[in-house]
Order: sequence, then C-alpha cells, then structure tokens
Amino acid sequence: MDVDIELENDIDLYRQTPVRYLGYANEVGEAFRSIIGRKWVNFTYGVATLYVLTDTSDKSIKTYKTKLNEENHLKKVIYTTTDTLIWQLLASVAIPGFTINRVCALTNYLLKKSEKLPTNNRKWIVTGIGLFTIPFIIKPIDNFVDLAMDETLRKFQP
Repeated sequence: MDVDIELENDIDLYRQTPVRYLGYANEVGEAFRSIIGRKWVNFTYGVATLYVLTDTSDKSIKTYKTKLNEENHLKKVIYTTTDTLIWQLLASVAIPGFTINRVCALTNYLLKKSEKLPTNNRKWIVTGIGLFTIPFIIKPIDNFVDLAMDETLRKFQP
C-alpha cells in the first residue's frame, strides 16, 4: 500500500495478517456457488465488503489522527479513504471474485462435456479447482492493482 500513514513499523492488520483472507470470502463463495447457491454466495460478498469497509475506516481514522496538524489535512484523509476503498474493492472483491467465477464456469463447461461424470462429482471438482486457484491469484492481483493505482490515483497524492 502506498498510502502514507507514518506507521511504517506497524503491521497492517488488513493486508499483512490472516485477516486479509476475509477479503477473499467471496472467492470461497464463488468456488462453492454450484453447491451452496446464490443466497450464500451473496452472503460471502457481504463478508468481503464488510472487510473492505473496515480497512477503509481504519486507515481513514489513522490518517485523520496522525495528519491532524499537517497542511492539507482533509485532502490527505480523503485521499487515504479513496485509495484504500478503491484498492480493496478491486484487489479483494471485484477482480478475484470475477476470476474465480470464470475459472469455475470454464471448469464446469469443460466437465459437462463428459457425460460419464455424475453432476454431484462435477460440482465438487469445480469447487475444488476454484478453491485451489485462490492462493495463486492473490499476489498477482494485489500487484496488478498496486501498479494500476500507482499509475492513476496515486499520482495525485497530496
């Protein structure tokens, strides 16, 4: 994360600890979509969105408190809030959710061609492949979103 919060020695609870995986709740939901149904998948998106909003609030409050006497105080808080919200929505919800959804859809499509594979087995294989994919997409997506943010919004950091 590029947001300057002057807490360099502190561990970022939302990005450097297992709490980060709450942002991937929706990917787990997407992997299980064919088994648990839309209602529960939507619930997992709610968990991921709550994680995003919690991280955004945390970083906004920290910036507010640490930058209180600095010039452009309000601009720095607004920037931090915007940067964190956009980064988290892209890196934790939108891109990985779409990616796992498409991996599972493609897997399901390919497995449907095999008429010998029972439907229940196919659903579990699709879910397994979706779950297996999640750890491999985390870092590349985070890095991509960092790069995209560095090339756009972060050029306007106050």
